[in-house]
Amino acid sequence: MARKALLGSIGDIDIRLLRIFRIVEKCGGLSAAELELNVGRSTISKHLSDLETRLGMKLCNRGPAGFSLTEEGRKILQASSHLFTAISSFQNAVNETHQNLFGRISLALFDHGAMNPEARLPEAIRQFDTVAPDVDLEISMEPPNTIETGVLDGKYDIGIVPVYRKSASLKYFPIFHENMGLYCGSRHPLFLDAQKVTASSIRAHKYAGFGFNSPNMAAGQRLKLRRAAEVQDEEALTVLILSGCYVGFLPEHVARTFVEKNKMCSIGGDALKYNPVHAAIIRRQPTPSRKTRAFLDCLVSVHNQPAKQS
Repeated sequence: MARKALLGSIGDIDIRLLRIFRIVEKCGGLSAAELELNVGRSTISKHLSDLETRLGMKLCNRGPAGFSLTEEGRKILQASSHLFTAISSFQNAVNETHQNLFGRISLALFDHGAMNPEARLPEAIRQFDTVAPDVDLEISMEPPNTIETGVLDGKYDIGIVPVYRKSASLKYFPIFHENMGLYCGSRHPLFLDAQKVTASSIRAHKYAGFGFNSPNMAAGQRLKLRRAAEVQDEEALTVLILSGCYVGFLPEHVARTFVEKNKMCSIGGDALKYNPVHAAIIRRQPTPSRKTRAFLDCLVSVHNQPAKQS
């Protein structure tokens, strides 16, 4: 017999319990959430039980077999995302009435952006900290499609992505370029004749690339390369190239360390390179908060780009 929900209206205790539930799910279990929450497993388990009692349903399985969500738990997790987005929107509205900026900025980046000499994110953060010292930062690393979806859904306030197919629901602010080259590892058969490689000759070799819409995917399609390995980030791509079994595109600043150690080399010369633009993105509606606009202004300012929308 199903338990009757005790939840009438949502109060502070429910929001607190839902936050704990979300943290446990994000960490992948009670043990991993101990450090994040700074409380013991028994206390966390009690909080989850209290939430299940208030909702009248079992949200997760927890025990020797590990942690997993029930079907009801997945639905509650999704619903809680909408709740916390709404709470964040309300907080932003309140913040707009204050002169000082406070709250939290959620920023999502794609892979090795901080290593790019053209990317001046540390400078932007330092400038923003001077403008808004009471605003906390949360930074995530995600694939571009996940970042765009997250910005549209309100999960992220700002994203930085390589520009490929623009969404009409997002605003794009170009901030830096990235030089991409095609590379192979030192044990690859093309390593000794790297500069003799042509677009046609490369097609006989295994190619590793991203499995989502991106300039990387477009470059592989343009050269008619058959993707024999699919990755979600540049670190995995680097490992495949170093194996000597695959060729793939990497940013020059990522590959440089391996090239200097003679573990990797660029192949095909300039003809096989491409230079995507990276842009800061925000959603068009609702209007971004003052703290989001302030962070965006810092990003654009330090990259010496006019704040011109595209």
